[in-house]
Amino acid sequence: MSQPYDRIFNFSAGPCTLPVEVLEEARDGMLNWNGSGMGVMEMSHRGKVFDGIFQQTKAWLKELAGVPDNYQVLFLQGGATFQNTMVPMNLRGEGQTADYVVTGAWGKKSHEAAALLGPTNKAFDAKAEGYRSVPDLEAIPISPSSAYLHFTSNETIQGVEFFTDPVVSVPLVCDMSSDILSRPFDVSRYGLIYAGAQKNMGPAGVTLVIVREDLLQRTPANMQPMLDLKLMAENDSMYNTPPCWSIYMCGLVYKWMLKEGGLTVFRDRNREKASVIYRAIDESEGFFKGHADPSARSVMNVTFTLPSEELTEAFLKGAKAHQLDGLKGHRSVGGCRASIYNAFPLEGCEVLAGYMRDFAAKNG
Repeated sequence: MSQPYDRIFNFSAGPCTLPVEVLEEARDGMLNWNGSGMGVMEMSHRGKVFDGIFQQTKAWLKELAGVPDNYQVLFLQGGATFQNTMVPMNLRGEGQTADYVVTGAWGKKSHEAAALLGPTNKAFDAKAEGYRSVPDLEAIPISPSSAYLHFTSNETIQGVEFFTDPVVSVPLVCDMSSDILSRPFDVSRYGLIYAGAQKNMGPAGVTLVIVREDLLQRTPANMQPMLDLKLMAENDSMYNTPPCWSIYMCGLVYKWMLKEGGLTVFRDRNREKASVIYRAIDESEGFFKGHADPSARSVMNVTFTLPSEELTEAFLKGAKAHQLDGLKGHRSVGGCRASIYNAFPLEGCEVLAGYMRDFAAKNG
């Protein structure tokens, strides 16, 4: 099955597959964007041309995600990992703790970073069962002095995902890096959302932060400037030179998603793609075993194992002959992982599922 430009099916967990038409548009404007005489990578972030790009990017994102007027949209640096430090420094006040839900590797890292800076409470930890499921967030006890409840909506490594937007008694903070914009979600349920762009929105180098404006007043005085969330908002993400190209690319992705029909369309597409691979797992009579419990199976990252390490290596080697790449699982889980973000084509999932069935028939 031939792909444009002889492209392979890239199942990498990040950076992600980007839409071909987005890449073509970026290519066509590389040397002279819209007659400006320069490329986006060369523009001053203070100039009118890039400011127009930036404001349009924010507008497309707000339309796509339904961001309410009392929220700020920021494009920051340092990746989602940097937000593990910025969030507690800005939102956790004197005498307060912060509650963390740990359902996988990224939730664990978020909790560990916050614990280095002050009181934290691990409100839930799925480690004992191998990070295979997710809890009901609305049923989790919250500390009386909690500043916020933090969770990771989709664990890229373990392949478990939350599918609802809960209502809790404190501001809800969410790392949405690997499933943001994959389905409709209610921004008003959250105090702060952050996401690295490179899994579902664009290239690495920029981090989206959506924060409710009243929470910006929590930032302590005399905060280090690059850690000051309120300062970043007051400067419209332009306190220092932003990652202009990555922001521009995110804008092209947002525009493409709106043209395709928005988040409901992508939710349906993503469910269909994931079901093709999960069906191959479930029909293999135990040859392939999914890591996540069926109720928590990620739509973005399908994790599974084979009966032995030898068969896993043979499967991965054979996959390349089918133009399937990036399937090796994370070392902490082993096996395989198929990451199928918004721009990943259904055809790639069908090719993978067919290969899985053939491999199981020959080696089962």
